[in-house]
Amino acid sequence: MRERFAFDYAVIRVVPRVERGEFVNAGVIVFCSTRAFLDCRIELDRQRLRALAPSADLPLVESYLDAIPKICAGGGEAGSIGALPQRARFHWLVAPRSTIIQTSDVHSGVHEEPQTALDHLFEKLVRLRPE
Repeated sequence: MRERFAFDYAVIRVVPRVERGEFVNAGVIVFCSTRAFLDCRIELDRQRLRALAPSADLPLVESYLDAIPKICAGGGEAGSIGALPQRARFHWLVAPRSTIIQTSDVHSGVHEEPQTALDHLFEKLVRLRPE
């Protein structure tokens, strides 16, 4: 049997009107310290967001979402946060906040390959499948 690794993940949410608490799932972040893995997949369903908030500034929302993969990757493109260790960047990304971009509670899982877990979670929690 192949070795399985524990990982943590959170769903990235766009909350256009924080006071209403309605949101659209827009991505997933996965962190696996034993594999030195921190990555995300993001895809904003513009039509669903428009249904919740017709006047939402989509380019602004997308610019906020575009920062998340940079922070996952680390380095200069992520600003001062990019210099932090992976674990600290993950915790910064999933810290509770009351802004238009939020994350779910952190959940845990196990998988043989963190990238495959990320892809699976993204398909299950973000992409809508026809019924």
